[in-house]
Amino acid sequence: MLKKVKKNILISLGLGALFYLIISFYADYDAVLKAFGRFSWALFPVLLAFSFSNYFTRFLKWHYYIKLLKIKLSFGDSFAIFMIGLIMSVTPGKFGELLKSYMVKEKTDVQLSRTIPIVFSERITDFISVVILALSGALFFNYEIVLLSVVGVFFLIVVYVISNRNLSLKLLFFLGKIKILSKHIPKLTEAYESSYLMLKIKPLVLMTLLSIVAWSFECFGFYLILTNFNVLISVFWATFVYGFSTIAGSITMLPAGLGVTDGSLTFFIIEKGYSSDVAVAATFIVRVVTLWFAVFVGVASVFLFKNRFKESLKKNDRNLDGKE
Repeated sequence: MLKKVKKNILISLGLGALFYLIISFYADYDAVLKAFGRFSWALFPVLLAFSFSNYFTRFLKWHYYIKLLKIKLSFGDSFAIFMIGLIMSVTPGKFGELLKSYMVKEKTDVQLSRTIPIVFSERITDFISVVILALSGALFFNYEIVLLSVVGVFFLIVVYVISNRNLSLKLLFFLGKIKILSKHIPKLTEAYESSYLMLKIKPLVLMTLLSIVAWSFECFGFYLILTNFNVLISVFWATFVYGFSTIAGSITMLPAGLGVTDGSLTFFIIEKGYSSDVAVAATFIVRVVTLWFAVFVGVASVFLFKNRFKESLKKNDRNLDGKE
């Protein structure tokens, strides 16, 4: 696993470095370096603390789902699995986080079809919460309301279909008539049952609210970075920009939204009337303390906890190699 992840991280780092090199020269490379010099680096540990608060709050959501599905997994193993999963933040759409299901299976022998929907439900509630955060700002600033509304409606439709048991079972029955899919229907049905439990009204509302708290930590971190550069904006504006940029990057399905999220953050700061060098520096710092810090936490967790999950990590390697 480590070799595969190392390759993905290096590729992502390379693409990220290329992107920042290009926009740094566009913004005036020397001016960008001077902007970094004006940043108060004493704030850096505080920003990391806010980002880790995001990860820990999202872990609470993950563990809630584990308990909701009555999976017998200790709090410590659950925490280790979630934190190792952060290393997959640079995979397209974060689909690499399905690794968490392999690790749960190793510890509990619970089938993947029961736990993979947890990752799906995490993404759904994350998207809905970030859309809510961004849309609240969009309504206030009258900006990009249509796009955010479309994204929000799409996810609400997905939730409605899953929460409508009769509709979903009819859909599965129809899929069962397709020869190539018929043999997978039992596992798809089991996966649906897990999804249904997690996206019922009570867990959906509770976990969406928890996700709003989680992502608010990073939004506030972005606000602190901007104010440190004497960018005079409100927390409301920073939340809108960070939320919108996160959504824009996620929709592309690029690893961590590389280029798109970064470009959106930079664009909004410049559009607000501030210099491109400040915009580039602020964007770089927020991505380091959110995305790349998550990868670092994931890597550190692999080394701390890998002895607990040897088999699932090996199995993940075989799957990535296409041998299974």
